[in-house]
Amino acid sequence: LETIAGSIGLAASVVAAAIVIALPIAWLTVRTDLPGRRLWATLCTLPLVIPSYVGAYLFVAALGPEGLASELLGGSLPSLYGFLGAWLVLTLFTFPLVLIPVRGALKRLDPQLEEAARGMGRGPAETFRTVVLPQLGPPVAAGSLLVALYVLSDFGAVSILRFDSFTTEIYVNYRSAFDRVGAAALGTVLVILMAGLLWLSARLRGRHSLHRLGPGSARPAATVRLGRWRWPSLALVSGVSLVALVLPVGVLVYWASAGITNGGTSLEQVAALAGNSLLMGLWAAAIATACALVVAVLAGRYPNVVTRLIERAGYAGYALPGIVVALAIVFFATRAAQPLYQTIMLLVFALTIHYLPLAIGSISSSLSQVSPRVEEAARGLGRGPISVLRTITVPLVRGGILAGAALVFLHALKELPATLILAPIGFETLATDIWNQTQFGFYEASAIPALVLLVIAAPPLYLLSERGTVAA
Repeated sequence: LETIAGSIGLAASVVAAAIVIALPIAWLTVRTDLPGRRLWATLCTLPLVIPSYVGAYLFVAALGPEGLASELLGGSLPSLYGFLGAWLVLTLFTFPLVLIPVRGALKRLDPQLEEAARGMGRGPAETFRTVVLPQLGPPVAAGSLLVALYVLSDFGAVSILRFDSFTTEIYVNYRSAFDRVGAAALGTVLVILMAGLLWLSARLRGRHSLHRLGPGSARPAATVRLGRWRWPSLALVSGVSLVALVLPVGVLVYWASAGITNGGTSLEQVAALAGNSLLMGLWAAAIATACALVVAVLAGRYPNVVTRLIERAGYAGYALPGIVVALAIVFFATRAAQPLYQTIMLLVFALTIHYLPLAIGSISSSLSQVSPRVEEAARGLGRGPISVLRTITVPLVRGGILAGAALVFLHALKELPATLILAPIGFETLATDIWNQTQFGFYEASAIPALVLLVIAAPPLYLLSERGTVAA
C-alpha cells in the first residue's frame, strides 16, 4: 500500500507541476510578442530529449551531496534523494509532454470566441480563464495522461534517486529475488492503475466537443503585447530553459570533457554502442510503422467489429510499462519460443508491441484528413488495393508515417527497463551503458554516451515539436 500511495502521489504531483509550467510557456510562445518566442519554444521542448535516468544522474552529479555545486561551495547541499528529487527531475523532463500539444492547440484555436468575449466587456485575464482555458482541456488532459503514464512506468530516475516505486519493486523482485510470481503480481497492479488512468482520460476527453463558429479556415489570433510583463515573462522561460536544459547539458559537457582529457572513454566503444542503439531503434520504428499503416488503413477504410478490435488491441501495448511488457515477453519466449530468447529479434519485438500505438495514432490522424473518394477514384480506374495503398494512400499520409516512425524511434532509443531485461548477453546500447556506468558513479565514462544519445534523439524530437505531436 505504501508503494501504491507513493507512486500515485508522485504521478499526481508531477502532473500538477507540469501543467503549471507548460500552460504559461505555451501561451507566451504562441500568443504574445515575447522576444525570440520560437527559440524559447524550441529550448523549452528540448528537455524531452533527455531521458529521465540521464537527467537524474546529472542532477545528482551537479547538486547532490558530493556533486559539483558542493565542491564549489565547500559545503553539503540538501539531499536530492527521495520524493523531492524524483518530483523535481521527472517534472523538468516531462513538462514538454503537456507543452507540445497545448502549443499546437493554441495555434489552431478560432479567435472568434475570444473576440466575442472581449466585445462583451471581458478583460484579457477573464477571457483566458473563461474562453481559452476550457478549450485547452483536451490537449491538457492528453498531455497529463502521457506524463502520468511516464511517471508510473519510469524506472531509471526513481532508481537513481532512491524512491521506492512499482517499477523498482518489480525489477528488484525479478533480478535480485528471482521472484517472477511477485514481479507479475506487482505488474498486474500497475497495469490496473494505468487502465484506470486511460479510462478516466477517455471520459474527460469525451465530454469536450469544440467547433468553429464560422466557415472557412481559422484566422490566426491577434498577438498580445506583453508591455511591462515582457521581462518577467523572459525570466520565466529563460529560468525554465536554464534549469531543465542548460544545467544538465552543461554538467554533461563538463564530465565528457573530463573523460576525454583523462582518457577514460573509448570513442570506438561509444560508436559501437551508438550503432547498437540505432540498429534497435530503426528496426523497431520500421516494423512498428509498417504494422501501424496496415492497422490504420483497415480501421479507417474498412470499419467493422474485427478491424476495431484489431485497432484497440494495438493500442493496449502503450498502456503497459516497458518492464511489464518485457516480463510478459520473457514468460512467452521461455515457454513457447525458446530459440528467440536472448536474441535482438525478441527485444525489437517487445519495443514494437510497446510503441506500436504511437505510430497508429499518428498515421490514423493523417489518414482521417484524406478523403476516401481519392482512393475510390483510383480503384474505379482499375487499380488494385495494394497499388492504391502504394501510389495514393502512402504519399498522402507521408507526414503521419514519418511522425509515427520518429515517435517509435525516439522512445525505443531511450527505453531502459525492457532493454536491460531482454537485451542478449553482451549486447549493450547507449541507454544500458549509461545506466551501468552511473550505477557505480562513473560519471565521466557515462557522459559521452549520454551526449551521443541526446544528439541522436534531437532531430526526431524537432520534427515532432514542429508538428505539435508527442504521442498517439
